[in-house]
Amino acid sequence: MALSTAAEIARRTLGKPAHELDEEEAQVIADIESGQLSARDAADVADETSTWGEKLADRVAAVGGSWGFIITFSVILLGWMLLNSDVLSHFGMAFDPYPYIFLNLMLSTLAAIQAPVIMMSQNRQSAKDRLAASLDYRTNLRAEIDILRLHHKLDNAVTERLDTLEAKIDGLAKALGQS
Repeated sequence: MALSTAAEIARRTLGKPAHELDEEEAQVIADIESGQLSARDAADVADETSTWGEKLADRVAAVGGSWGFIITFSVILLGWMLLNSDVLSHFGMAFDPYPYIFLNLMLSTLAAIQAPVIMMSQNRQSAKDRLAASLDYRTNLRAEIDILRLHHKLDNAVTERLDTLEAKIDGLAKALGQS
């Protein structure tokens, strides 16, 4: 007997009625019943729902958290200090002499903007991780349900085969008993 309805699938594989299933279980059962694949890439799903600001935060965090940015930024800072301490100060044209007050203002502004943007990106990554865990759970549940359904099919096939063999043996026993 093939499992066909969501209620039967829920009862036989998960051991509870369809109305007691949580959202993920119900979705997996619906996917099985409709014959749809339920495995999806979490990154693709997250990207489908992300806003422009979230994508920007991800890009800023990717750039700001790279060695390329750190090295480039260090070279720029060192160049700024050398330019204002040695080169331009000899000509009396240093626009931000030591103690580099303007540089400090720019660094503070950058840190004040960059830190929350990186935190937004980390929050988004946490949401992606939760989504990935949910999709993994659905995939695992689907696989487990499919395995249980296959076990049920095999059990039924073996039982039917044994019943057929038993009937044949009984028939042969009766035939031998009558002769």
